[in-house]
Amino acid sequence: MNVTLGSTDKSTTLAVTHRTTYRYSTPVEIAQHLATIRPLHCPWQQVIAHTERIEPPPSYVHSRVDTFGNDVLYFSLDAPHERLSMTSETTVRLSPRWDRLDPHATPPWEAVAQRLRYCAGAAFVPESEYCYASPNIVMNEALREYARTSFTKGTPLIAGAIDLMHRIHSDFEYKPSSTAFDTPAMRAFELRRGVCQDFAQVMIGCLRALGLPARYVSGYLRNDPPPGHPRLIGADASHAWVSLHCPQNGWIDLDPTNDVLADLDHVTLATGRDYSDVSLLRGMILGGGTHHVDVAVNVLAL
Repeated sequence: MNVTLGSTDKSTTLAVTHRTTYRYSTPVEIAQHLATIRPLHCPWQQVIAHTERIEPPPSYVHSRVDTFGNDVLYFSLDAPHERLSMTSETTVRLSPRWDRLDPHATPPWEAVAQRLRYCAGAAFVPESEYCYASPNIVMNEALREYARTSFTKGTPLIAGAIDLMHRIHSDFEYKPSSTAFDTPAMRAFELRRGVCQDFAQVMIGCLRALGLPARYVSGYLRNDPPPGHPRLIGADASHAWVSLHCPQNGWIDLDPTNDVLADLDHVTLATGRDYSDVSLLRGMILGGGTHHVDVAVNVLAL
């Protein structure tokens, strides 16, 4: 099974609209939230325009850059409300990323893992923080054994990662509602099913189990593929994929849900160790009872 690495397309401009609405069974008296709704500026992604709207209007709003480089919005509401709506509208220009990538010309995976192992007195390598366990992803022997089928001795790093992506796409069933937002990677691995978040976290766990630096990427998929291209799975909501660091190529993004390298159909929102670092909305509320969430995402070419 092959992956098309180089794109002959020119840059693509996409318009993203993301609307999330929370409806509470009883009024929320006070709320404090962190929201990750501002797309990243990347070498391959230029943010041309971005606006956001929160209803009811917050009493306090502040933004900050977190430890992973994401622009996170903090806001609070001190008046009772039974509904919270967040809408973001973004225009981005994407450039092809894989024109010069040769997976078989990348370093042996063992050399990359060895470079990142802890050694007293060695200089700090920033990518090493993505080699360890995180809230949703544990270091597990079962994940390591699954990964070793793709990473035999001397396998080039990206060639092995692409093979692992193929296998996860083939072995796991995409099944909405079979997992929850807080399902650990090991649980999804045992079930062999889940959604894009689970596919991504399982693959990250496999890579980290071998000592390789892998991070979680949240973002969006284009809703209207070009003629002759299939519609990608997960295009009606926010999406997730994997980013693996290669010393000579930088971060390489792989989408195991769709078995493709993330390119002109993928809009990058944020990166972190796993979903818990980049969830759309997190925080504390007083009251609210039970709640219902509606999400609508549109990503269209201009």
